Amino acid sequence: MRFLSRHKSTLLRTLAWIAGIAGGYLLVAYLTLPAFWRHYGHQRKLEGLPMVTTTAQGISGDPINIGFVGARSDILCAMNKAGWLPADPVTFKSSLEISESVVLDRPYPKAPVSNLFYAGRHQDLAFEKPVGGSADQRNHLRLWQVLESGSEGRPVWLGAATFDRSVGFSRYTGEVTHHIASDIDLERALVERDLQSAGMIAARYQVTGIGPTLRGRNGGGDLYFTDGEVWVMRLVEKCQRRETPPTFLLSPPVAQFKDAIWKSVADLYRAAN
Repeated sequence: MRFLSRHKSTLLRTLAWIAGIAGGYLLVAYLTLPAFWRHYGHQRKLEGLPMVTTTAQGISGDPINIGFVGARSDILCAMNKAGWLPADPVTFKSSLEISESVVLDRPYPKAPVSNLFYAGRHQDLAFEKPVGGSADQRNHLRLWQVLESGSEGRPVWLGAATFDRSVGFSRYTGEVTHHIASDIDLERALVERDLQSAGMIAARYQVTGIGPTLRGRNGGGDLYFTDGEVWVMRLVEKCQRRETPPTFLLSPPVAQFKDAIWKSVADLYRAAN
């Protein structure tokens, strides 16, 4: 009995030690460190805003990973110069056309994108860049205006950029939907690269989005990973092409350190997948 009692006592201490370590990890990883690396210094009015979209059923959708500063006309012109096309609205006709595009392998460069919701409303603007001969694969971007006037005195938009890799069934609802590629940071970089090549970006900086995520799931159940940062691009005004590279505004040192660690983790994750 004495042996069993000692054994039980040792087991309880071990479990308590494990629980303490686990609790400490959770506290540091999910509460303490995020509080240090959250940053909105370049656009303070974004602090506290949601950084994930939702589906019509209220399921968490694609995370916010891009932002624009500029008027609607600035965005429309900049995306056009960068080679991105505005998506057609979702109608019965456009739904038939995208179905024909996928099934019959026909081009539809302005195919509609399904609605995602931010603060209760579907996207204000949507763009895409076709890949291949049909609408089953494409780069696409949804945008919502979230501020009438930000730090620069211009409208601010948040968006979700992802790559549609195939058409299939939603993991959650069974509906026919596009499946996205998991590396959403790669799509964010493509948007930035195309706009910069077109001379449409005056400055770029980061604000905190959802935070580092290795195994997130969107509204269709697709896995994604991201550093959790939002790249905010201050567009040129009136489509006046910029001949010099954009100004890159630095994040706080703690956020830069987090990004450096994340890059190593993400590189290993990409190599393993």
